[in-house]
Amino acid sequence: MIRDRIQLELKQGVNNIRFTAVTAQLEPSSVVLRDCTGKRMPRILEQNYHEPVSQNQMMTRFQGQIIDFLDGTHGKIVRAQGLCTPNTYCGNGYEQPLIEVDGRLRFGLISPPLFPAPSDESELHSHIDWQLESDSSGKTTCELSYVSGGMSWEAAYNAVVPAKGTTLDLIGWVTLENHSGKAFDNARIKLMAGDVNKVRRNEVMKAAAGAGMAAGVVASPPVREKAFDEYHMYTLEHPASLADGQTKQVEFLHKAGISSKRLYVYAGFIENVQPWQQSQYALQDRAFGTTSQSKVWVMQEIANSDQNGLGIPLPKGRVRFYRQDEDGQIEFIGENEIDHTPTGETLRLYTGNAFDLTGERRRTDFKLDTARMYSDESFEITVKNHRQGPVDVIILEHLYRSLTWEITSKSAPFTKRDSNTIEFPVTIPPGGSQLVSYTVHYSW
Repeated sequence: MIRDRIQLELKQGVNNIRFTAVTAQLEPSSVVLRDCTGKRMPRILEQNYHEPVSQNQMMTRFQGQIIDFLDGTHGKIVRAQGLCTPNTYCGNGYEQPLIEVDGRLRFGLISPPLFPAPSDESELHSHIDWQLESDSSGKTTCELSYVSGGMSWEAAYNAVVPAKGTTLDLIGWVTLENHSGKAFDNARIKLMAGDVNKVRRNEVMKAAAGAGMAAGVVASPPVREKAFDEYHMYTLEHPASLADGQTKQVEFLHKAGISSKRLYVYAGFIENVQPWQQSQYALQDRAFGTTSQSKVWVMQEIANSDQNGLGIPLPKGRVRFYRQDEDGQIEFIGENEIDHTPTGETLRLYTGNAFDLTGERRRTDFKLDTARMYSDESFEITVKNHRQGPVDVIILEHLYRSLTWEITSKSAPFTKRDSNTIEFPVTIPPGGSQLVSYTVHYSW
């Protein structure tokens, strides 16, 4: 949303005002003009928005006339363009123009057309024409606001972990892009984070904004955050200039000494199960759930809390993880994206697969009794540690055959994570392995 203060020189009665300092992607129906001086607001009789003049518009304006082309030829524009019909092929939705050259007709342009320059230079730019009625004469300052396309922002977070330990520094940037067709000098910028509904061309679109955090510890943060309506707003403390076509990064935040936890998770079950598949297919298919994979996931867990040195609403964005090597250089070790994360939530991000940890999952027994509507299934899961130190691993198991289940035997304690998921936490010795077995009884 663009807001601009403009000065109007009005006379008593009807005034025709042209304002050219607007974006090329302005939504005309979103324009709001209001008086900022406290005086009576002039009445808007009419408002017209004009896009920058285009080749198609100029072709239509000079239809029936002879124009020059860049290659030095001349031609008469017989027809500028027409809408496609069901029997006409044209990729851009319009028929090709029809040009008369030396008494013959040609479809399509000879070369780029040359048109006389417009008498009013404002035609080359987007502009608004107002017809305003004022009951007095004089200058007044008004606020013009409107919604525009062509501008975006996103977050990028960098998490730097030292050579030893798990505490990290969380650094990032707000990346702003301006492709609106207008430059902004010393603008006050506010960034809205959240899922804001935007209706366009009969489609409901969600504009998810993200934000970053900035390097460098300063006395006052370069961005102020506050809750606003159902979202969070981030206000840049210092004015910034945005040229058209420019990408700019602005410092946001630097938090040091944040505690993090590295998790290793082995989820051997790899079949992608949708809720509707928990039916006769999952209940009675003997091969269901027997495919497996050997990779052990590496997860990073960070509590977004004041006690952990963070405790701020984190907008959606990509998080890159780096670890400092013994020589002092930082090396990239993985990345993932976070959604909008309120204060008090915990981030758990997958960053890659462990090189020296492997897993194996196999079914050892299966019994199905369709008459009495139950099945029993047994598994053995083995995780191997090829490192020189012990490793804690979470063995994650999904119980997807039925919503009604019971673990009838197990070799290790487990935690029920949700209605279809259990976790076995195990510690694997250096160069060793850990085997977990269990039997589940399904009924329906």
